[in-house]
Amino acid sequence: MRKLVAIEFLSVDGVMQGLGSPDEDREGGFEHGGWGAPYAEGIHESSGSGLERTTAYLFGRKTYEKMAAYWPSVSDDNPLAAHLNSTEKYVATSASTGVDWSNTRVLRRDLPAAVRALKAVGEGDIAILGSGALVRFLLSEELLDAVRLFVHPIILGSGKRLFGTLELPRNLKLMSCNTTRMGSVALSYDIERSR
Repeated sequence: MRKLVAIEFLSVDGVMQGLGSPDEDREGGFEHGGWGAPYAEGIHESSGSGLERTTAYLFGRKTYEKMAAYWPSVSDDNPLAAHLNSTEKYVATSASTGVDWSNTRVLRRDLPAAVRALKAVGEGDIAILGSGALVRFLLSEELLDAVRLFVHPIILGSGKRLFGTLELPRNLKLMSCNTTRMGSVALSYDIERSR
């Protein structure tokens, strides 16, 4: 059985918006796009990205569109590009638009049942990158098994935060904690079931 793992890059105050580039996500008037770029160096070497455990990716529609617009054109000399481009990908969306990134399928109906079916087949991890609304939904449905948080040493003060309001608190079990030379902290937690 596969584990569903959210892999998220955050500021100390929990902001996940606009990590990679100035125009990545300006929703809500966000002006700090690209804030995560200075901290990218050393993430994979210092803390491990989990690529070797990831056998599939699950994205929300907005994150998928941003990823699909960039990664297919990146050379497979880049290990992340090679992995993303060759690994199976799923998009949770009700939109009727098609997908053209290789190895991608759309999950349109009964997302909880579709995710349970994906988890039941194979081994390794199904990784969610970004996709905050999707992560919150799957957490509320008790389908998320773990979170890997890369917390960067910056306080942004505004922007979309990963965890909004929850009906029930969630207890986490710390599995590992590492730091990078840039001062980022990599935290790996398993999620304990609330029921």
